[in-house]
Amino acid sequence: MLPTIVLVGRPNVGKSTLFNRLTKSRDALVADLPGLTRDRHYGRGVGGDKPFLVVDTGGFEPTAESGIMKEMARQTLLAIDEADVIIFVVDGRQGVSPQDKVIANRLRKSQRPVLLAVNKTEGMQRAVVSAEFHELGLGDPLSISSAHGEGVRDLVELALEPFADPADAAPFNEEDAPKVAIVGRPNVGKSTLVNALLGEERVIAFDQPGTTRDSIYIDLEKNGKHYTIIDTAGVRKRGKVFEAIEKFSVIKTIQAIEEANVAILVVDAQEGITEQDAHVAAYILETGRALVVAINKWDGLKEDERDWIKREIDRKLQFLDFAKFHYISALRKKGLPELFTSVDGAYKAAMAKLSTPQLTRVLIDAIAQHQPPISKGIRPKLRYAHQGGSNPPIVVIHGNHVDGVKDTYKRFLEGVFRKTFQLTGTPLRVQFNQGDNPFSEPDKRVQGEGIVSMRRRKTAQRAELNARKNDEVKQGKHKASGLEIAKRAPKKKKSS
Repeated sequence: MLPTIVLVGRPNVGKSTLFNRLTKSRDALVADLPGLTRDRHYGRGVGGDKPFLVVDTGGFEPTAESGIMKEMARQTLLAIDEADVIIFVVDGRQGVSPQDKVIANRLRKSQRPVLLAVNKTEGMQRAVVSAEFHELGLGDPLSISSAHGEGVRDLVELALEPFADPADAAPFNEEDAPKVAIVGRPNVGKSTLVNALLGEERVIAFDQPGTTRDSIYIDLEKNGKHYTIIDTAGVRKRGKVFEAIEKFSVIKTIQAIEEANVAILVVDAQEGITEQDAHVAAYILETGRALVVAINKWDGLKEDERDWIKREIDRKLQFLDFAKFHYISALRKKGLPELFTSVDGAYKAAMAKLSTPQLTRVLIDAIAQHQPPISKGIRPKLRYAHQGGSNPPIVVIHGNHVDGVKDTYKRFLEGVFRKTFQLTGTPLRVQFNQGDNPFSEPDKRVQGEGIVSMRRRKTAQRAELNARKNDEVKQGKHKASGLEIAKRAPKKKKSS
């Protein structure tokens, strides 16, 4: 087991900045706003000679009795219980605050080793700045600057000094476990679903839109399989996003979707299918991610309301016909096993390996059933197909005059491939590749010229040649008409 270092402190003292410094990443959102971090954020530390885990926590308010601050304090206390070493981060520019004293008393009761890190001391006399923090009774304060990295390495080495070097620890490699992103509008039950899947209160689930601000990556083992669950912030309409923090949260959500293998789109059944639900689904489809749709809060609807929701799904989300829909209750943990069965199926379909002979046979059968429509007097000829990528599966079809293949026929081929190979839960993309004419002279490119530039140059040359021919034809007609007029004109008699 790797030693776990937990960062604790009141809001806006630089814990997330120190977390990013220790993990050499930008996983944690950082801004000059108190209370930005709310959930526990785990990362692999790479700032010391020994491997370790580091946990970022929200601003610690031990005396909070209600609201979101109480939930944040509860998450911090859970992280403290898991800690091998606690780094208590304080603000050197603001000095000792009454809240720092309360936190110090609480940390002493935890019976965990505590290191006191006085942050934001860049450009200051460290001995003078850290002197007043001796009154917290947590040993010698260590002056650091998490933003500039000053003193951070010494802090990490001191924290890891009691632990032996785990020589038998497995090297750190990213697992091939599927990454599953939980996405949707604010307050539809994403965090509640994450906690239900994990079987613990891992993230804050609060009846307030925008509770989750960062994308939280959590490892999960279910039925002998490993997954990485990503809890994301809710995505609202662009016109309703005003705060800069929410804009960063949306960016993190978009990045999580692009990084994931499967996305679970959570929809609130009690509010119906909104335009924003369709927009989020369209973005998932655009990125090519496998998709499972979870209609949450299904247990609170009457029979006629359920029928109305199903009609709304057929009308507004008909472009998601490849995905499976599940009607669940995250709060009561109903329908979750079937949901994860569809996640496994969608991941398997997204990563499927399709052989070239099978794809070509399916293509030939599809053409025999329905040939490509004629375009500009020419019928496209599709010859063979092969796989061009996974997640999503890409089928590349080679042939002649493929520029004339219409979108309707392209969708027809996508449906045929998806049905034949049983690719449920993932979008499938069909690409066409124009075959070269073996009887045409090969185009010679100028040195350093790209294909697009060569084609433009050839097009310009052909246009210039055609213009010259037209000018010659016009000049020829003009000369011919002049001769004809000269022949018809009466000849003058010669004088005797």
